[in-house]
Amino acid sequence: MSVQIDNNISNQVRSDFNFTVDKFPLSGPDGMKTPFYGLFRSDNGTVVGSSSVTDRYCPHTTDDVCALVDAAGAAFDNSIACKTHFRNGHYVDVAPTREQRKVIFSRNNPDANFNGHDIDQSKDVSQDSIFPRLLIRASYDGRAFAASIGYYRDLCSNLHIMHSVKSSTVTIRHTSNLRTKMDDLIGTFQSLKNSWTDISKVVDHLENRTINMADFIRTLYGTPDSDAGKKEITIYEKRVEDIFNRLARERFQVGKPQLNQSTGYNVTAWEALNAIQGYVQHDARSKKGFKSDFDRIIRASSDAVVRRAESVLLAV
Repeated sequence: MSVQIDNNISNQVRSDFNFTVDKFPLSGPDGMKTPFYGLFRSDNGTVVGSSSVTDRYCPHTTDDVCALVDAAGAAFDNSIACKTHFRNGHYVDVAPTREQRKVIFSRNNPDANFNGHDIDQSKDVSQDSIFPRLLIRASYDGRAFAASIGYYRDLCSNLHIMHSVKSSTVTIRHTSNLRTKMDDLIGTFQSLKNSWTDISKVVDHLENRTINMADFIRTLYGTPDSDAGKKEITIYEKRVEDIFNRLARERFQVGKPQLNQSTGYNVTAWEALNAIQGYVQHDARSKKGFKSDFDRIIRASSDAVVRRAESVLLAV
């Protein structure tokens, strides 16, 4: 297979990850030898990973990451942009062009629900629209490389990986010199690109279902016990308030009526999912070290409540 590689993307990734992860033996007291090794960044000496490795472990390289990004670019005709992040491994957010955009709801044309792609090339929050995003993960935890396709939603800047769509995540075996296997890698990312159709069908299903938002929040988070303390009650009320405020802002932007008792707090399952996912990604209190936008994306992608929300709503 003859493919054209966009060297500008590779050069950006190499520049962002301009260090190596090296393996060094770990010693006991008084220099005592051990069978264990540690991983360290070459630029600042920071420990990588949460456990030791053996002498057989071979850390992946920046070139391996670039091979994955190049393969993703080739699958999307080299029309991509990238953001990078390092947290005990390499993460790359790959954004194809907005030609793949799908409109869910439009203020100007409410009947635009479920229309095809290539609707609009500029960000317009009067439309509830999504387009595909790839997340490449190359960690140092002994697991295979992974790549997932999810959606980026303009309205709230959510990036969500739909775990219910099995074709949306693939694993790639960690072998030496990935660049020699470019044909296979490109095929893998092409299959991810094709799964966008499956994701779109799930989104259509969610947009066609109506749920009561107040009941849904209680299903996910429960309610404080009758003997709950003031702090627990305050935390619960603040969470509910933040979720409803996020939902209200998004409905206002696309021209939908505001929620109140007279409307029964009814919303589409699509709105409900994004309200919960958006709350976890953007609003929920984050633990130390998870303050950046990319860290919040990583956290939300594996959050148990977000996964349960998706599962509950798809059963409606």
